[in-house]
Amino acid sequence: MSVGSITMHCTGSRVFSGGIWEEKYGYARAVVVGERVIVSGCTATVDGEVCHVGDAYRQSLTAMEIALEAVVTGGLTREDVVMVRYYVVEQRHFDLVGRAIAEVFGKVRPACTGVRVAGLVDPRMLVEIEIEALRA
Repeated sequence: MSVGSITMHCTGSRVFSGGIWEEKYGYARAVVVGERVIVSGCTATVDGEVCHVGDAYRQSLTAMEIALEAVVTGGLTREDVVMVRYYVVEQRHFDLVGRAIAEVFGKVRPACTGVRVAGLVDPRMLVEIEIEALRA
């Protein structure tokens, strides 16, 4: 599967997207544990570039698209998502990210936590999103 030019691949219990931070910081995009897929924080970074600079809503949609791609590569679906965690750098972005989450998940209605943070790894990033999925 692929988002833009991001291609996910699964190696055993690990899903990789080839993103620059995965290699640089030594982590997997997602880990598959039994019937669960745990996705690392995703931002709107594609091919090493932050997309939608200044637009928290569109960054959220891109980050969730990347995260859901990892869920699917790990063998589950959007309907299996049970938890969304999101981190914003500005208070005014909570509603924008929340609107994007509501649009992406609709009737799935996963548990959700939103947290304001001092900043993310790249100052152009306005939101980072983690997703967990569990086969019921």
